[in-house]
Amino acid sequence: MLATLLPDHVAAAESYGDDPAAALFPEERQLAAAMRPERRREFATARHCARRAGLRLGVPPGPLLPGPGGAPHWPAGIVGSLTHCHGYRAAALARRAGARAIGIDAEPHRPLPPGMLARIALPEERANQRALRETDAAVCWDRLLFCAKEAVYKVWSPLTRAWLGFHEATIALHPAGTFRARVLRTPPEDAASEVPAVLHGTWLAAPRLLLAAIVVPPAAP
Repeated sequence: MLATLLPDHVAAAESYGDDPAAALFPEERQLAAAMRPERRREFATARHCARRAGLRLGVPPGPLLPGPGGAPHWPAGIVGSLTHCHGYRAAALARRAGARAIGIDAEPHRPLPPGMLARIALPEERANQRALRETDAAVCWDRLLFCAKEAVYKVWSPLTRAWLGFHEATIALHPAGTFRARVLRTPPEDAASEVPAVLHGTWLAAPRLLLAAIVVPPAAP
């Protein structure tokens, strides 16, 4: 499903559960040794997805260790993003010539816990939620907003090496399967790369799963 949200130059791989073929490199096994068994399987399968996607770009498999902020330290010339939730793991990778950053997120297709929407949504987002529920009550729009905000953070963090709170980006979800995110925070002066103030993404709602994706295009020459 993830590939339908991404442009052709982005390679994606996904797994609906933990893959018995997922193996870890020694450095990864050392990192995963203290994890609970289910978390270790999730960790391995997400990296297995990343290596499958990398092969489609001609990138040989190698260890993917956490970098600043916890996201993987990708091979030279590669950008990417991982996601996992109950029953789903996925990765999306691209060459830097085609993308500055990628952010993907998957969430179970069910409402947020009570009170959570008030914690993550700005007033204009809550108004957008009310209009969306009138348009299509079958979509859990509150969870989809959370999913899109996570995708925004996954492109902001590697580009800036800084935190971004839920109230520091405002998102307008559109029923046609797209969203627009406006970042309200000024990037730090030592940001690794320029971050667009407006990000455009895509989303998909399946019976049990929500997906959101952002691909930041290369900077203009």
